[in-house]
Amino acid sequence: MYKKMDEAAMTQLLETGIEEFSEAGLDRANINTIAKKAGVSVGVIYKYFKDKDAFFLECVRYSLKTLDEVLDNVFSQHTDLRTSLINVIHALQDHANKYPKMNVMYNEITSGSTRKYAAVLANEIEERSAVIYKGLFENAIKDGIVKESFDPKLLAFFLDNLLVMLQFSYSCDYYNERMRIFLGEELKGDNEAIAEGMADLIINAVMKQ
Repeated sequence: MYKKMDEAAMTQLLETGIEEFSEAGLDRANINTIAKKAGVSVGVIYKYFKDKDAFFLECVRYSLKTLDEVLDNVFSQHTDLRTSLINVIHALQDHANKYPKMNVMYNEITSGSTRKYAAVLANEIEERSAVIYKGLFENAIKDGIVKESFDPKLLAFFLDNLLVMLQFSYSCDYYNERMRIFLGEELKGDNEAIAEGMADLIINAVMKQ
């Protein structure tokens, strides 16, 4: 008879899984290693998840929940476009620093052994951001801040591209080194300057003259 996992134990298991998948990818990740690090038996894991792939997908969905909470917190506040951009950039910087392995795992989805789930996961991962960012620019157009000639869907797509690369820059070794090369050590560590610089770039590109 196995002991039912409480919420804290399940959270520990999922976060351990995220770390293993981010380091080894789906194919090379080892359930025995995950179980040992999480302090549970392999049998317990398979009581909750039918196989490694199902466990991986649950790890992805757990990481999405934390990102949804970040976006909910930022966009529950009704602020101007520049403040909204700075707030979401800061929130994603903080999230990337707090949960770096989640972004590494996300990067693995885009290029590694999990590509077989790309279409399904793309919808789950991106759909929420697409709606939120599109709405952000739609409101800015209505408020007369952004040019009416811009398509909010395109602006949302371009914004998300910038934000994804920024998250990778805080989490993934290659992109972190890339950020250091472009910015240098001092500016690389200045989250405020990065947030304001990115927000100003976007605002100046889309605002009415």
